[in-house]
Amino acid sequence: MSFFSKLKQRLRRSSSRLDAGIEELVEEGHEDAEEVSEDSSADTKRGILGRIAEAVGAGAGMAGRRLDDDMLEELEDLLVASDMGVDLAAGVVSNVAERRFGQRVTAADIKQLLAAEIERILESVARPLPIFPDGLQVILIVGVNGSGKTTTIGKLASQFSSAGKKVAIAAGDTFRAAAVEQLQIWGERAGVPVLTATEGSDPAALAYNAMEIAAGNGSDILLIDTAGRLQNRKDLMEELAKIIRVVRKLNSEAPHNTLLVLDATTGQNAISQVETFRAMAEITGLVMTKLDGTAKGGILVALAAKFGLPVHAIGVGEGIDDLSAFDPGEFARALTGSS
Repeated sequence: MSFFSKLKQRLRRSSSRLDAGIEELVEEGHEDAEEVSEDSSADTKRGILGRIAEAVGAGAGMAGRRLDDDMLEELEDLLVASDMGVDLAAGVVSNVAERRFGQRVTAADIKQLLAAEIERILESVARPLPIFPDGLQVILIVGVNGSGKTTTIGKLASQFSSAGKKVAIAAGDTFRAAAVEQLQIWGERAGVPVLTATEGSDPAALAYNAMEIAAGNGSDILLIDTAGRLQNRKDLMEELAKIIRVVRKLNSEAPHNTLLVLDATTGQNAISQVETFRAMAEITGLVMTKLDGTAKGGILVALAAKFGLPVHAIGVGEGIDDLSAFDPGEFARALTGSS
C-alpha cells in the first residue's frame, strides 16, 4: 500500500455505515442535511468524507441535492469541525458556491470541489526540504512535548542515509535520559551515529560540540534534537534561542533549516505553536505528524493559508517509512475522500 493510500484509509471512514446512510437518505427522499452523530467515539473515527456524505445525503449516480444557502452553511460547519478554522472554511465554501450554487450536486461532486480548493491552498507550501550539495547542513528540530520530534528525526535520518548522505544526530534533550535512549534506538535503526552528553548538560554546548564533531568527520547532515517545549514557558523558549546563538558561533548561517514538528491531533492549538516558535526560532518549515491519530487534518490547510510556511513532510505512523514528502493533491483527496 502506498503512503497516500494509507493516509486516505486512515482519514476516511471505511465502514459500510456510509453507504447504508446514503441509501436510507435517498429512499426517504431527504434533502435536508443529516445531523452529525452525537456519538463522540464514532465521530472521531470518521473523516470529513463521512460527514460530508451525511450532509449531502446522496452519492454518485443519485439525484443529489440542490446546493443552496442551507447546504453551504452545513458544509462550512463540517470544514470548521475538521480544524480548518472559521474564516478559511467560509472562504472555501464561498468558492464552491461560485461554481455550483443552485445546481444539484452529489457527494462525489462536493468532495471533488473541496479537494480542488484545498489543493489550490496547499500548492504554494508543498516544498521538499532543500539539501545542500556540499558542506555540513545543520537541521534543528523543535516542537512541544509529544509532538513526534524524536521519531521524525529517526525517519529523516533514515531517508537521508538511504540517499547516500553521511548523517549524524545530536541528542539535545539532555535532561531526559529516556529521550536520549529513544533517539539512540532510532539511530541504530537508521544506521546513524547519535552524539550525546552527560545528563543535565547544557543543550547549547552539546549542539556546539556536535557541530565540531560532524564537521570534523565529514558529515553532510547534522540533525539536532531539542527538548519538548511548551510555548508558554518563556525560560525554555529562551534556551532554544540560546542553542541557535551558540551554533552560529561556528557557522553564521546555522541552523540552515529549523523544522517545527506539529501534532495533527492538537487542532487549532497548532496555530499558537507556530506563532511562538516562529518568533523564537526562525522556523523555516513544518512537519505534520500523527495524521493517523485524527479523523480531521484540516489544521494543515489552516496553517498553509495563515503562515505560508513550507510543509516538507507528513507522518501517518510509527514505522521508519511512515514519513513522506508532502503532496498537496494527494493530501486534499485523502482528506475529502475524493477519488
